[in-house]
Amino acid sequence: MKHFLVAAALRLTLISAAALALPFTHAATPLDLPSLEALVEYKPKIPLRIYTSDNVLIGEFGPERRDFMPLKDIPLIQKQALLAIEDSRFYEHGGVDYKGVARAVVADLSGGLKQGASTITMQVARDFFLTKDKLFSRKLTEVMLAYKIESTLTKDQILELYMNQIYLGQRAYGFGIAARIYFGKALRDLSLAQAAMLAGLPQSPASVNPVVNPKRARLRQQLVLKRMLHLGYITDAQYQAAFTEDLHVITDGPSYNSHAPYVAEMVRQAMYAQFKDNIYTNGMSVYTTLVAAEQDAAYESVRRNLLAYDQRHGYRGPEDFIALPGSATARKKALDEALQRHPASDKLMAAVALSVNARSLHAVLANGDEIDIAADGLRLAAPALAARASRSLKIRPGSLIRVVREAKGDWRVTQLPTVGAALVALNNQTGAFRALVGGFDFNASQFNHVTQAWRQPGSAIKPFIYSAALEKGFSPGTLVNDAPLLLSSVETGGGPSWQPQNDDGAYDGPITLRTALAQSKNVAAVRLLRAITPQYAHDFLARFGFDPGKHPLNYTLTLGTGSVTPLQMAVAYSSFANGGYQITPNLIQKVVDGRGTVLFEAKPAALGPESVRVLDARNAFIMNSMLQEVTATGTGVSATANLARSDLAGKTGTSSEAVDGWFAGYSGATTAVAWMGYDEPQSLGGREFGATVALPIWIDYMRVNLANRPPSFIPQPTGVNRVQGDWMMDEFVESGAVRTLDLEVPFRPTPQASIANPAIGP
Repeated sequence: MKHFLVAAALRLTLISAAALALPFTHAATPLDLPSLEALVEYKPKIPLRIYTSDNVLIGEFGPERRDFMPLKDIPLIQKQALLAIEDSRFYEHGGVDYKGVARAVVADLSGGLKQGASTITMQVARDFFLTKDKLFSRKLTEVMLAYKIESTLTKDQILELYMNQIYLGQRAYGFGIAARIYFGKALRDLSLAQAAMLAGLPQSPASVNPVVNPKRARLRQQLVLKRMLHLGYITDAQYQAAFTEDLHVITDGPSYNSHAPYVAEMVRQAMYAQFKDNIYTNGMSVYTTLVAAEQDAAYESVRRNLLAYDQRHGYRGPEDFIALPGSATARKKALDEALQRHPASDKLMAAVALSVNARSLHAVLANGDEIDIAADGLRLAAPALAARASRSLKIRPGSLIRVVREAKGDWRVTQLPTVGAALVALNNQTGAFRALVGGFDFNASQFNHVTQAWRQPGSAIKPFIYSAALEKGFSPGTLVNDAPLLLSSVETGGGPSWQPQNDDGAYDGPITLRTALAQSKNVAAVRLLRAITPQYAHDFLARFGFDPGKHPLNYTLTLGTGSVTPLQMAVAYSSFANGGYQITPNLIQKVVDGRGTVLFEAKPAALGPESVRVLDARNAFIMNSMLQEVTATGTGVSATANLARSDLAGKTGTSSEAVDGWFAGYSGATTAVAWMGYDEPQSLGGREFGATVALPIWIDYMRVNLANRPPSFIPQPTGVNRVQGDWMMDEFVESGAVRTLDLEVPFRPTPQASIANPAIGP
């Protein structure tokens, strides 16, 4: 106790001596104090911020997370909360508060709650110019600087600096950004209870914030409320309501108003390539071409359909297992460490099972809440609760599992998908990205499947082979023999003989090319490629932006054994949608520096005379009609059934052994491509196709994209007319038109395949 009293008395003596010494010291050594230019010309380190085209924040990058706010924009309740706990006499003292020093010493001597003796002005001096070392020389300089600051700046200017500069934990500097980090709200939208929580952070921001230590942060918040009541800032009713308010703190990282982390990273890389490390501190704002509502629809669609696929293939077992110590302290530590290793994936939260039986499960979450799951909530995990379940599958006390809370409040066991997926949507007139989702969870894997995944397209490549055939005089009405085909070693270039197969093993005999594409008939596609030659088709693919080096120069080309990315597919299909033009994908609409100066602004790139044509308008028109057949009567018919529109066009694709599932399609000005597959290639399942795994993703996104938009159809260009019930280019009507293909081949309904070959599905 003696040492405590001495320390408290010394605290008062040091501060008082520093204050009393100010006039003499400052007069003797005026040049010893630093210039206040850093305050007068305040330039906070503002991170790079990235927005959608409609001004929704989707990402930020920088060592410090800041959001400068003029004092006039900071709510009164937030200012009052801060002043109540940090410096209630701020507008009365001249930089050093002798009454505050005395009050802090009395609190020390009486054993009460410790109070700070530093004023807000002194804290500004310390934060901008001094170290944290508790030395008399530093305290003296701090006092001297406080007086100098007070003589240079107004009280409002000092408070504005403080409320924007102060560290508040979680890399947050300033109250504006802290409101969004902790509560996902703008500062103006905080409740009294939330404002009080933020006001309590400056004392120990790193260790006493609601993410790291919610209990201590809550105690600090309650002290702020008591001070506000004592000072008359709030009424007793307001105090009681705020004291009992249930605070919902964001604990799982940055909160943005739209889910686009893969896009944010693409922009960061592009900006860094041009501006290097300056992007992280000079307050640049980048506006992308994304549409927030569509981006959110794409995000939700990818996650929802990945989970649907994953769950229909069964429960794989717990993610991890931890031993549960008998000691309560040791158990809590083990639980905390395990749950921190498995962060939440959006709404999919990690939990550790504490007790389990066949009908119920009791578990604990990362925030300490304990939950019970029963009945339908255990449906997915039922095999893991069976008495004879294998050890790797069984859920037992200590098992780390995933749970999700349903809309009605009940909990359900789920799991993180191991399969990947992607969706990208472009404006097929301008090339502007409308939405992009590169995977299920960016925090778990930064691999962007839209731009980085080179995958086999399967039958989604067929439209480009059919387009090449139109240039050779074929038409949608050309009859092709859907019958077994055996290619000799001569035709395969000296290799073994090859017998392509339809995915279902069924053959329909003579059918039109329109039907062959709609039903994704493999053998018909191979016959067509043989007629126009692999070399011609291979060269033709380059028109659409495909890399010829990634596609085979053989008959498997038409079955999609090459490699493409989802973005390449979106660009290529856009040429069918826009009448035959090439588009260049563009993501960045505008770049603005920290002073508001526009550094870059993209010019609108509508199609016109200067646009690059890669396909005859007549070819694009006919292909569009064939791709609409796919969604009207073919493998993509569920698109029309679900969206109830007649202006949808596209193509399903499934690679060999169902390793990849695709749907590439468009309507109006939007082309979208969806893909699903494993990063380490493996089959999606014997009953899975592009129509079952990728098309649902596309449908859910397009439902939002097309909402309230009337049907849109491509006008008929000059030089194409209907002949014998289907479209044909005029020059092929009288001469050169190919009416039939391989009809002389005998048709056998049941193939007698002598050479096995994996079928490539629709």
